[in-house]
Amino acid sequence: MTTIELLTLAGAGIVAGILAGFLGIGGGTVLVPLLISLGNESIQAVATSSLSIVITASAGSIQNWRMGYLDIKNVLGMGLPALITAQIGVLLANIFPEYLLLFTFGLLLISNIYLVELRKQVIAKKKATETENENQELTAENHENDHQRNQNIWNRIITGGTGGLLAGLFGVGGGIIMVPLQIVLLNETIKKAIQTSLGVIVITAISATIGHAYSGNVLWQPGLILGIGGLLGVQFSTRFLPKLPDKVVSFAFRTLLAILSIYIFWKAWETFQS
Repeated sequence: MTTIELLTLAGAGIVAGILAGFLGIGGGTVLVPLLISLGNESIQAVATSSLSIVITASAGSIQNWRMGYLDIKNVLGMGLPALITAQIGVLLANIFPEYLLLFTFGLLLISNIYLVELRKQVIAKKKATETENENQELTAENHENDHQRNQNIWNRIITGGTGGLLAGLFGVGGGIIMVPLQIVLLNETIKKAIQTSLGVIVITAISATIGHAYSGNVLWQPGLILGIGGLLGVQFSTRFLPKLPDKVVSFAFRTLLAILSIYIFWKAWETFQS
């Protein structure tokens, strides 16, 4: 591995870590295209991204836990079903031909552009609700009935299961969908949804990495370098990045997704023709 490749991997890891801490995602949307651009097969990129996400998400979750912001019960409620669906995703990733895996990953990137906007709208509505009805929400929590509890259990299964499937299939954390789902289905606050999402990502990424390692898809050295870079990035983002305007971060992320999706679709077409 050349010095340029090492620096590229470390830099990409830092970017992924920043995204993880600020948005509650794993960063695979950046890592997978990068690994593919370095000449790796798509299945190797997915598997190696999962390994790096384990390190990045663990660092962020440990920091959240130390500050008392990590709800272990909620993490396990979504993480346990994600263990199963992550393995389903790994199985599908090994079955899909490379061009199809690339094409579906490109679709995921495109959908994430919409999901970022959806996330902004959901968060804005949630902030308004929290400001206007803070006391009513506290009262509702204290009088939650059995039906609501059962519904929340199923909503946690749906949320965690979706994140796990995306983790195993595409090597992403799944936070881009888990955060909005928690806000909509579980009525969580924005900050709690991001913190819980990062904790669930630890579980989904470990499960996906184990499944891919069993199939021999993980590139250990690049994955560890990306993970260490992510560890540094997540420390930065959890402390400093929230000071940046949300519009700036959102625009930059969506622009990056658009560029990466074009690249992935081009690689899918190139693979299909070969």
